[in-house]
Amino acid sequence: MSSAIRRVIWWVFAGNRGGPNRARLVVALKERPMNANQLSEFLGMDYKTIRHHLTVLLKNRLVIAEGQGYGAMYFVAPELEQFYDEFVRIWEGINAEHAKD
Repeated sequence: MSSAIRRVIWWVFAGNRGGPNRARLVVALKERPMNANQLSEFLGMDYKTIRHHLTVLLKNRLVIAEGQGYGAMYFVAPELEQFYDEFVRIWEGINAEHAKD
């Protein structure tokens, strides 16, 4: 696995408190592409919060957008798709650690 993508996965999902919500976004987008409004409704999160997390994920090239503005559809980026099992493994390990607390 590329050590660069592994570091990005750790930082984006485990390195700060927004990680759990970003992980939920990625899991939802793995199921099917959605726009920000659909993600907000699907995950029961505030639209502005969704937009913030999408910006972080886009900046780190973990998701991609097709289209522009309100109707832009978001997808899991090909590189994260390639290493999705690693994302799941890291995320499950983080969740297991939090369950111990």
